[in-house]
Amino acid sequence: MKFTKLNSIIFIGFLAIVGVLIMQLLLLNQAYAFEKKEVGDKIHFALQDVVQKIYRDNKTNLPINNQIKKVTEDYYIVNVDDVFEAEVLEYYLKTEFQKVKLDVDFEYAIYDCASDEMMYGSYISSNDEKSEKCENCFEKKEGLIYYFAVRFPQLKYSLIGSLGQYWVFTGILLLVLVIYVYSVFQLLRQKKYAELQTDFINNMTHEFKTPLASILIASKYTQNQPEIKNNPKLSKYTDIIIAQSQKLNQHIERILTVAKGDGKWIELDKKPIALKEMIELIKENVLLKTNKQSTISIEIPPHQKVVADEFHFYNTLFNLIENAIKYSGDSPEILIQTIETAKGLEISIADNGPGIEKIHIENVFDKFYRVPREDKKDIEGFGIGLSYVKKIIDLHRWKIKLENNPKGGLNVFISVPKKDSL
Repeated sequence: MKFTKLNSIIFIGFLAIVGVLIMQLLLLNQAYAFEKKEVGDKIHFALQDVVQKIYRDNKTNLPINNQIKKVTEDYYIVNVDDVFEAEVLEYYLKTEFQKVKLDVDFEYAIYDCASDEMMYGSYISSNDEKSEKCENCFEKKEGLIYYFAVRFPQLKYSLIGSLGQYWVFTGILLLVLVIYVYSVFQLLRQKKYAELQTDFINNMTHEFKTPLASILIASKYTQNQPEIKNNPKLSKYTDIIIAQSQKLNQHIERILTVAKGDGKWIELDKKPIALKEMIELIKENVLLKTNKQSTISIEIPPHQKVVADEFHFYNTLFNLIENAIKYSGDSPEILIQTIETAKGLEISIADNGPGIEKIHIENVFDKFYRVPREDKKDIEGFGIGLSYVKKIIDLHRWKIKLENNPKGGLNVFISVPKKDSL
């Protein structure tokens, strides 16, 4: 993998989170070990006190050697080396465990030398719940006569449960790591898509400009021919072809640059524009371009003006009106009107097409997004027109929204604030 600046940051971030997670796991392990030692000490001291009380009751001297043997973490054998009663033992066990605040279940068994078997005593629950006894879990210890065994069946779960806050912190860190990894995958995928889009834009720029360059070369060559120079009409048409080709070349450069997402460089040249006059011009150009029997109605007062960048505002309206005709079937009927509101002016473009499903409306302004349609192959487009429209509207600090007309068709609303409406 090539280590770019982005990849390095991602890698360092991943290492940092994994490092914190490892430290948390080490801390959790230490806390578990500390808790286990503390509980083990409580059990040992409690059992030691039980032995002392048994010897005190029998009025005998307590041996010096250690009489408590830890077999496993949850299993202890206590060599009393003196007679004792089962009822007394149980009472002492309960009392001493309560003293050291050892709130765990336990069960005990006493060795019976007459039968040479471990005689099960009882299961003592810390919460008075019935639990399954394990009478076969107690094994004999060779060489001892007066002894008992204590088992803590829930000790491991109790230790784990006592570390609740550590588990919460560890879970949060794991969640952060999962979210981070997921976010990185999403970021890298989006980056890949962005690179594909950039390649697509570069290729399309080349595809557009190559034939345009050929048209300009051929037109300029034709312009210098005697037959053209001597015919004012043909000369005029040739000049129009050259001028419009150059203008189209500028349009392609500017629109595709905006479509790439580099719209920040645009400096709007805002000035008052006669709205109806501009839309009438757009109407003529759109109708010349389409083969459909289209009806475009304009209900805008002649004095209505907006303050906008003429070039980009023209392209914006042209895109919207052209789309309205393109997606409105064989007989498009377009209504363009303005509505004065308390906040300013609203430009409405309504068509009689099928509209757009609600789930797609929010995505139509995304680059290269095209609404799924059955006739999609029959309608040309790259999905950059509305992206360009949205960018220009945003640069003007206006608002645009799409709504399906209850009677059929789609309504496009451009909200122009008072400061930009005259």
